[in-house]
Amino acid sequence: METVEMNSVSLKRPRSEDDVANADEIKRQKISEKPKTGNDSGQSIETVTEQPDKSLLEDTKNEIIPNEESEEQEDEELEDSDEDGDPESFADMMKHGLTESDVGITKFVSSHKGFSGILKERYSDFVVHEIGKDGRVSHLDDFSVPVDDEVNFEDPSEETFTVLSDEDKQRLEELQLLKNKETSVAIEVVEDTKEKRTVIHQAVKSLFPGLETKTEDRDGKKYIIAYHAAGKKALANPRKHSWPKSRGSYCHFVLYKENKDTMDAINVLSKFLRVKPNIFSYMGTKDKRAITVQEIAVLSWNPIFFLTEQLQRRLTTAFAHLITAQRLAHLNKCLMNFKLGNFSYKNHPLKLGELQGNHFTVVLRNITGTDDQIEQAMHSLREIGFINYYGMQRFGTTAVPTYQIGRAILQNNWNEVMDLILKPRPGAEKGYLVKCREEWAKTKDPAAALKKLPVKRCVEGQLLRGLLKYGMKNIISAFGIIPRNNRLMYIHSYQSYVWNNMVSKRIEEYGLRAVPGDLTLKGATAVHIEEGDVDNYTIHDVVMPLPGFDVIYPKHKIGEAYKKMLVADNLDINNMRHKIRDYSLSGAYRKIIIRPQNVNWEVVAYDDPRIPLFTTDLDKLEGKPLPVLPTDGKFRALKMEFSLPPSTYATMAIREVLKMDTSIKNQTQLNTTWLR
Repeated sequence: METVEMNSVSLKRPRSEDDVANADEIKRQKISEKPKTGNDSGQSIETVTEQPDKSLLEDTKNEIIPNEESEEQEDEELEDSDEDGDPESFADMMKHGLTESDVGITKFVSSHKGFSGILKERYSDFVVHEIGKDGRVSHLDDFSVPVDDEVNFEDPSEETFTVLSDEDKQRLEELQLLKNKETSVAIEVVEDTKEKRTVIHQAVKSLFPGLETKTEDRDGKKYIIAYHAAGKKALANPRKHSWPKSRGSYCHFVLYKENKDTMDAINVLSKFLRVKPNIFSYMGTKDKRAITVQEIAVLSWNPIFFLTEQLQRRLTTAFAHLITAQRLAHLNKCLMNFKLGNFSYKNHPLKLGELQGNHFTVVLRNITGTDDQIEQAMHSLREIGFINYYGMQRFGTTAVPTYQIGRAILQNNWNEVMDLILKPRPGAEKGYLVKCREEWAKTKDPAAALKKLPVKRCVEGQLLRGLLKYGMKNIISAFGIIPRNNRLMYIHSYQSYVWNNMVSKRIEEYGLRAVPGDLTLKGATAVHIEEGDVDNYTIHDVVMPLPGFDVIYPKHKIGEAYKKMLVADNLDINNMRHKIRDYSLSGAYRKIIIRPQNVNWEVVAYDDPRIPLFTTDLDKLEGKPLPVLPTDGKFRALKMEFSLPPSTYATMAIREVLKMDTSIKNQTQLNTTWLR
């Protein structure tokens, strides 16, 4: 196997007169499309179509899709701003962005000739299905609600949560928690019907476990009387009053989402259910600009009532509330861009990293490669694999890469950390961030800069709040206000930067074979490959370390290269412990070549770039037919499928196929060129 060095790849494909005409036609189609208007809040996901009026340029803003499941999203998404303007102006701004070579991504393993294609022209061209720890691929294929063994238990209706007034809820809460001397609460039935009384009975019993109800006539009016059937004993175990013994405490379900990241979806569910997001658990975060399918678990007994905000703040006793499959399924009527299904009850939550990986279905549109080129590329991907680089998303999308901030943290250079986060920077950013940075550069006043931010939860806003609280002389404490995962993201980015550069050097120096001095894993322990054993290993067995205090390094030239790189960054490879424990790097090992599983591909022709080229889980549930494609269309697309383990980047596999830079900077140039 030979390695191929990545030279300056031209993203401008050869254009015939027919190509120019076709591009102009598609451009006219995109311009002629009108965006949807009106209130779509009540639409279900199947009625929400894509917005082809947005340029291909806009569609490249979040192209770097990691199969990164054990950590939080490692960059801030590039959002639309007032300064975005036309494709040319955005492309000009993105000239300040990173390219692959800036972060050490320079090599290929295959020898085929590269070709161009457009990645994620539509978000629906990128579909991700989670693979659980049991090897099962998550699919949305069932909207039904499970039937419990205890048939007498009924999920509350939506009216249950609105029939009681805030005053009623407050009195019932005080009764339930024995906060006053009352032995009962009387609720007048204003509209006296049997149905109305039934709903009130259900509401009290569902929202306030441990209370019983009865109907009484008082002065010619009907009242529902709530009381403690078991006195203080009801407080000891409210669960037994309202939850089937055979039902697990967690409701597991499949989340199907379109163009929405995992945390956004969970936040929406939390708002609809009026619960805190932290009662949801998942095995990995999925990116926004895609269709993704994954398993989610929710604690069905949530320690927050459906009460007024004032009561929620005052609540100190952890009574539970029911989050049932029926309630979740009901949300499908009002959710936009995602659906819930495949419900089940289990006795455990989900944990980050508890998965085997993800299965990807990807469409690369408007490809220029010949059939032979494509066959060679895909066979190489299946048989050899790709270099397991950390993808561009790991390093941010602005002119200040996240690894530079991580390096400053490790150097204990806190003034540099503050400056890198807050200083003005060229490139595409939200207008209010630009104004905030300008104010900071002019005044160095945290309060004045903070006033320029309508959104205070961004990293810049959090750091400014910290500086306001702790002062300019205590940057460490100010920086500590930023959530821990976000802070660690910076030093992980630096580790990734080092790893990418070292792997490129390793492949340049020794090629695609195992050599003495390389590292391999024996269980969870790294050992050196000795001269006498080298024939027992292949490149697929070789790992390389992310720098840290608990790893060993190769015994050949690359081990020395690690030391030189860290010395150049004023760091000591033999002392990676930091005086702040959170920033001490233990290190880890990562395979240098990944061979995808379940690799399949197909070249299809198409005329209309707005037509999807495969059916999704939701399409199948709704009985939508397969798209009818022409046998001889104007354009060609490569449909590819493959499975990857956790912590690997799908875009690095696609990069190997196309032999093309996957950075937003270069993808923007490609799409801008195609629009001209």
